[in-house]
Amino acid sequence: MMRSFTPSLIKRDTLKKFVARIFGRSGKTRRNGVVLDAKKYGIRRELISAGSLRTVETLQQRGYHAFIVGGAVRDLLVGERPKDYDVATDATPDEVRQCFRRSRIIGRRFQIVHVMMGSETVEVTTFRGHQSGGSKAPTDSHGRLLRDNVFGSHKEDAARRDFTINALYFDPVAETIVDFHDGVADLKEKRLRTIGDPGTRYREDPVRMLRGVRLAAKLGFSIDPDARKPLRELAPLIGNVPSARLMDEVLKLLMSGRAVDCLENLRSEGLHKALLPLLDSSLDDLHSERFIRAALLNTDQRVRDKKPVSPAFLFGALLWHEVLNEWETLKNAGEAPFPSLFQAMNSVLEHQAGKLAITRRVAGDIRDIWSIQPRFEQRSGKRPYALLERSRFRAAYDFLLLRVESGDVPAEVGRWWTDFLDADAALRAEMLSSPPIAERPRRRRRRRRSATPSDRPESAESAVSVESTD
Repeated sequence: MMRSFTPSLIKRDTLKKFVARIFGRSGKTRRNGVVLDAKKYGIRRELISAGSLRTVETLQQRGYHAFIVGGAVRDLLVGERPKDYDVATDATPDEVRQCFRRSRIIGRRFQIVHVMMGSETVEVTTFRGHQSGGSKAPTDSHGRLLRDNVFGSHKEDAARRDFTINALYFDPVAETIVDFHDGVADLKEKRLRTIGDPGTRYREDPVRMLRGVRLAAKLGFSIDPDARKPLRELAPLIGNVPSARLMDEVLKLLMSGRAVDCLENLRSEGLHKALLPLLDSSLDDLHSERFIRAALLNTDQRVRDKKPVSPAFLFGALLWHEVLNEWETLKNAGEAPFPSLFQAMNSVLEHQAGKLAITRRVAGDIRDIWSIQPRFEQRSGKRPYALLERSRFRAAYDFLLLRVESGDVPAEVGRWWTDFLDADAALRAEMLSSPPIAERPRRRRRRRRSATPSDRPESAESAVSVESTD
C-alpha cells in the first residue's frame, strides 16, 4: 500500500535528513552499513543528473528509502562523470509506478521501473533479497541463477551485488554514502574484490568475470587474488550465457576506452575463448596482432574524444585477418576472387555468431566494410566515384588507413585515396586521367640481341659504359 504524502511526513523526512547528516559525520552504522559524509569524498548532490535527483527526492518524500547506487557512485568517487544513474529503493515496482506519471514497468526475470524525467530515463530497482525460508534461488547444473525475483532489505540488496565497489549507496538529499562491504576502502586501495565467495558468485552469473576484467582495466585496479584465482577454471561457464547478453558485455569491454587492456586481460585469464574463438590465431600472428592493436587504440582515442564508435568497425577489425586467411585458402583452391571473398566473410561471421549475437544490421555493415577493401586497389575510370557512393565508404576508408598503418597495404594507396577525397572535381578528373603507377600497363622490354665478337667491349671499363648507356 502506498504511503500518503502529508505535512507530518515532511517533518519526519526533515528530521531523517538531519539525523543522517549527524551519523554521516560520526561514521556510525545504519543496519550494519557504515554511513559516511559524502562531501569528505568529493561528492555533492550537484554532481548527479537533475532527473536522478528528482527521482530520489520524490521517493523519499513519499516515505520510501531511495539512493543513487552502483557504478554511478563508484565513478563519482574516482572522479569520473557517470554515463547514467540508477536508483535503488525499498518501494516495489507498483509503488514506484504510482509515484511517477511518466514511468513504465519492464522486465520479466526481475521487474524494474523506467522513470522518464524530461529527456532522461532513470532506472529504478527495488532492493533484492534472498529466497524465503532460507531456500536457495533455482540454478542450473553449473550454478547459474535461473530466477531471481525476490524483494528484500537494503542490507540484503548490498550482499547480492557483485563487487564491493559496486555496493555503494549515495543519498543525494542527506549527502551521505552507505557502505556495507568496505567498498570505499577498496576504491582507495585500487582493489577489485567480490562480495562473498568468488567461485559461487561467478557461477551464479558468469558475466561477472567479464565485468571484473572490464572494471579492472577501466579503473586501473588490480583484481584481488581470491577473486582472480577461479577465473581460468570457470571461464568455460561463459559459454552458457545467452549470446545476446554476452554481446552487450563485449561491446562494453570494447567501448570502455581501455579496449587494449581489456583484451589483454581477457586473454591472460583465458576468458576470450568463449567470446572470440577465432582471435587466438590472429593475436599469435605479429602482423595481424599489430593491426588489431592499432584498431583498438584508435577506438580508445575516439572514446576519450567523445566521438561515436561503430560496433561493425570493431568486429570487422578483430576478425579481418581470419577473413584474409580463409579467402586465401579458397583462392588457392581455384575459386574466383570476389565470390570467394564473400564466401570467406560468411564463413567467419557464421562461426562467430555461435558465440555472440551479432545483429543482422551490424553483420551487414561488417560485410560492407570488408567487401570494399579490395576495391580500393581499383583507382581508374568511374570506379572511385562509385565507391564514394557506398553507404559504409567512410568506415571502410578509416579501415583502409589502419591497414596502411599496420603495413597491410602500401602507403601509396592510402595517400591516393586521401588526396582524392580532399581534391575538387577538376583535380579528381586529372588524377583519374593518369592511372596510379600500380595500375599502369607494363612496357614490354626489348630483348637484347647477342653481342657479336666485334660488338663486345675490349675491357671492363668499356663494359660498364655500354651497360650504363643502354
